[in-house]
Amino acid sequence: MTIFDLVQAPELVAYWETMTQDRPPYLGEELFPNNKKRGLDLKWIKGSKGLPVVLNPSAFDVKAIPRDRIGFDKVSAQMPFFKESLYIDEELRQELNIVIETGNQAYIDSVVNRVFDDEMSLLEGAAAQRERMRMQVLTTGAIAITANGEDLQYDYNLPESHKGTVATSWSNPAADIVEDIRTKLDLIEDETGVRPKRGLCSRKTWNYIMKNNAIKKAVFVLTDGVGVMTDSRLASYLQETLDIEIVVYTKRFMDENKQAKAFVPDDLLVLFPEGTLGNTWFGTTPEESDLMTSNAANVSITDTGVAVTVTQHTDPVNAETKVTMVCLPSFEAADQVYILDIVAE
Repeated sequence: MTIFDLVQAPELVAYWETMTQDRPPYLGEELFPNNKKRGLDLKWIKGSKGLPVVLNPSAFDVKAIPRDRIGFDKVSAQMPFFKESLYIDEELRQELNIVIETGNQAYIDSVVNRVFDDEMSLLEGAAAQRERMRMQVLTTGAIAITANGEDLQYDYNLPESHKGTVATSWSNPAADIVEDIRTKLDLIEDETGVRPKRGLCSRKTWNYIMKNNAIKKAVFVLTDGVGVMTDSRLASYLQETLDIEIVVYTKRFMDENKQAKAFVPDDLLVLFPEGTLGNTWFGTTPEESDLMTSNAANVSITDTGVAVTVTQHTDPVNAETKVTMVCLPSFEAADQVYILDIVAE
């Protein structure tokens, strides 16, 4: 038995899928479910208005008037490529050799699990990168990632009228938060025929809503706003008053510069409709298209389109694990979303 026998792509994928089967999904995995296509090009139809256009009247025995396909834009882009690898270092390889010689299976398993846990950081990073892109799209209408000499810029062309700023900052307890939200719900419904039923914000933004004077008085009517506001009380009030469910999203990630970042930035509220908003599209990686049937490496696919590749090296003797993906979210519901900046200009 050698490190080449222990570290194989199918075993790494099986370990990852077992480890994550009980993990709560990222919010973006529900809003932008995974899908796959061949190649790198991504095209989708984005409806610029959700309102139906009435059928024209016509006389009998005349040709029909062709309708222009107005109100729809075909958006296309080339999906970006992500790639990173990890080696088993010299020290860990020697430890593996020692434990293999002992024949103690429990000891061997503990060391191999440590190796696998290290390798999982690549797959965790791929999942976090997908969530960052989905949340950037939802909270800004664009993707902007600059790292490793690459500058990824994708603009999803949200209508400018669906981005706005409040008249009074929500950090001011006197702000009319309910009316700010109601007017934006009305605007989306008036323009698209679809009324947003959900919202998304950070904990900081949620805390501003909790401390709002008018909302506290509405919740604690008998005590003129005096009482302990809880998440559940506030959520119930917003559901009853505005028919909207707001998700407080606090998950974070580490960017390429090892800086902790929030998936959802502070000081904004995003309003969006029920159902899925788009798809997380995977393309075909070079590893999947060229190495799946070769003897140069062993490759397995997980998470719909993420390739795990293990390559044996002879000088120095080592095993390299590489994780690659071609991925980009589409945003078919872009025109039914409102992004509200809660800091007044």
